[in-house]
Amino acid sequence: MRVHLVIHEAFEGPGAILDWCDERAYHVTTSHLYRGEPLPESGEGIDLLVVLGGPQSPDTPQSECPHFDSQREQALIKQCIEQGSAVLGICLGAQLIGEALGAPYQKSPEPEIGYFPIQLSEDGHIDEHIPHFAPQEIVGHWHNDMPGLTPNSRVLASSEGCPRQIVKYGPRVYGFQCHLELTPLAVEGLLHAAYPEGEAANKRFIQDPASIRAFDTAPMNAHLFAFLDSVLTDNDLVTEWLF
Repeated sequence: MRVHLVIHEAFEGPGAILDWCDERAYHVTTSHLYRGEPLPESGEGIDLLVVLGGPQSPDTPQSECPHFDSQREQALIKQCIEQGSAVLGICLGAQLIGEALGAPYQKSPEPEIGYFPIQLSEDGHIDEHIPHFAPQEIVGHWHNDMPGLTPNSRVLASSEGCPRQIVKYGPRVYGFQCHLELTPLAVEGLLHAAYPEGEAANKRFIQDPASIRAFDTAPMNAHLFAFLDSVLTDNDLVTEWLF
């Protein structure tokens, strides 16, 4: 199995996803965009495409961030969907999936940084790839925006601060606005590079660094692993899009 990771920034890496790949001896290829590494010329040979987060928005121009080419990423996402690959977008990656399918991203009602509950919707309760999720799970968050919805996409989970935490766009195409991949090491990178100093006291869903560091990430990592196992080993390579 080949897993390709699109990594926008050094401080927002794949976290526990690399552990999952290592445990299963999957072949991992990467595009560290902040280092100048290119995106793949095509999606050929990619079994799972994971597009990670970053401080950018899908409409951030290259004049502002030279290593971020939103249109090229969207083209890669769309090709992988068309060929039947599994696709997971996390945070910015989730928003890019929506954009690739014609659904513009939006601002989240509330910014969220830290660990807060998500609640499964009716569609979430019956989704075949997240049956191990409890009706409510505490997971990681680090965002201001949220993914757009296509006409037939399904919101599987929401939070008090954001109504679109897990969105299903196709049989094996998912956008996670939330961050189940966070590990203690990954959290340190985000705290040092992207924590909004001075805002925690004024925002409902921004935790202080001590609370963020104290959270045990292992249970949510295990949920992510089970989800990825289910999506990647799904033999029903249906390419019908839900948009």
